[in-house]
Amino acid sequence: SRQHRCPGSNWQLGGVIRLFLALFFAGLLLTGCASLPENYPRAESTAFADHESTEIGSYFAKTAAKHPGKSGFGIIRYGRPAFTARVAMSDLAEETLDVQYYIWEADATGRILIDRLVRAADRGVRVRLLLDDINIKGRDAYVAALDTHPNIEIRMFNPFANRGTPGLGFLTDFNRVNHRMHNKLMVMDNSLALVGGRNIGNHYFDVAQDANFRDLDIAAGGPVVREISSVFDRFWNGEWSYPISALVDRIYTEADLRATVEKLREQMVLDDYPHPLDQDVAALKSELKGLFDEFIWAPGRIVWDDPDSLKRDGATSEMMEALVRRLDRVDEELLIESAYFVMRGPGVEKLAGLVDKGVRVRVLTNSLASNDVLAAHAGYAERRDDLLAGGVEIHELRPYPGPVSKNLVAGTSKAALHTKAIVFDRKDVFIGSLNLDPRSLDLNTEAGLYVESPVLARQVIAYMEEGVTPERSYRVGLDDDGALYWVAEFDGGEIRYDKDPESTAMQRFTSRFIEILPVEGQL
Repeated sequence: SRQHRCPGSNWQLGGVIRLFLALFFAGLLLTGCASLPENYPRAESTAFADHESTEIGSYFAKTAAKHPGKSGFGIIRYGRPAFTARVAMSDLAEETLDVQYYIWEADATGRILIDRLVRAADRGVRVRLLLDDINIKGRDAYVAALDTHPNIEIRMFNPFANRGTPGLGFLTDFNRVNHRMHNKLMVMDNSLALVGGRNIGNHYFDVAQDANFRDLDIAAGGPVVREISSVFDRFWNGEWSYPISALVDRIYTEADLRATVEKLREQMVLDDYPHPLDQDVAALKSELKGLFDEFIWAPGRIVWDDPDSLKRDGATSEMMEALVRRLDRVDEELLIESAYFVMRGPGVEKLAGLVDKGVRVRVLTNSLASNDVLAAHAGYAERRDDLLAGGVEIHELRPYPGPVSKNLVAGTSKAALHTKAIVFDRKDVFIGSLNLDPRSLDLNTEAGLYVESPVLARQVIAYMEEGVTPERSYRVGLDDDGALYWVAEFDGGEIRYDKDPESTAMQRFTSRFIEILPVEGQL
């Protein structure tokens, strides 16, 4: 019982604590001594050059010739078709697949897509897979086994030196490992690309039962794909990316590959993927020509951070510079959808200045109840009053869409926002991996597509309008006394809250506590 203690229990407790501390500092010492390899096989490679020789490459080459200086674009709004598109790209690839992601979950969608990459490689397609190392803990053997496939090569961005305890790297090598590759893109045959906010995992594709992200991708064909491929090549061949084979402690063989793929496919049989994937992919393939014909041809370019900029202290990211230049030219309206919206003082002043100029500024971001990162919400909440006082319109995503009285229906999946999109003056758009927060702007690398097209802008705006409806978001305001309030729909009317709706007392306390900590630059 809690009251009874056997003789010597205090000594035993103290011994456990001392042992824990000894192991902790021993691990810290070992991590401090660990270093990344310097001499290892590392072959440079570049994107597939003869892209017009493939079926889809030939289509886009002929179509691009009719639209000089332009590329083709189409947005993918929802999770199910977004996953189908990635699987179809894997199945249709004739020569190469270049794949770059921040997170790749070991769940149903993660396994399905890996399996499709393996099957593509079995057909002779060269697969280059570049992953940020932040999410790979405990999976080195799995990744290294896949890397032994003669047509698959896997590299890790900014890897942790000590593979057993990567978390300690934040204590001993913080300035390096605190920089991550947040990019998300996929390129097929250097002819068709997919860029956006989605990582690979159930939550990004409307598959998870507990919570799913609202997110957005943009597909591209034409000359801009070569730009995207050159960005991939820059990351792939740069000194920040290490072959997984150089990070593991033994040589993996074809036998490891066979065992890993067999286990992968056994697990896939047990996975509960809720959609008829093969049927979806077959339908998409049959509709592909029509979908490509609907692409919007417009001037567009990739905006990205060079990973070498991470080494320059105080350097302003390429993404921030591009964003500021475009904000300086906004005349009428700025629409923002950003999962994490952490404005520092200058950012608040910039947006308030636009409002003073007569520009409408509207933002959709996560509410406290929908946010998957409490610290990010704390950073946003610290400046929320100032943004509202400056005339910025703010909407926060509701965790359970629909009439408030029906919110907590059994089996309902929680919603969370993961989109990163901006529309400038209803003329041009940005869609990519960039959150409007210090981490994205100062610490991580990011990538996205900037497209000058009122037609595409209208499509993105229609998507954004869905997010700010009363059924899906709270409208946030300040009353006459300067106090915050939230408004949502209730049976056709409105319901008003005076504290973060549908949040718990612990969430509110934690968020407010984080607000007082000096961590804004890490959010």
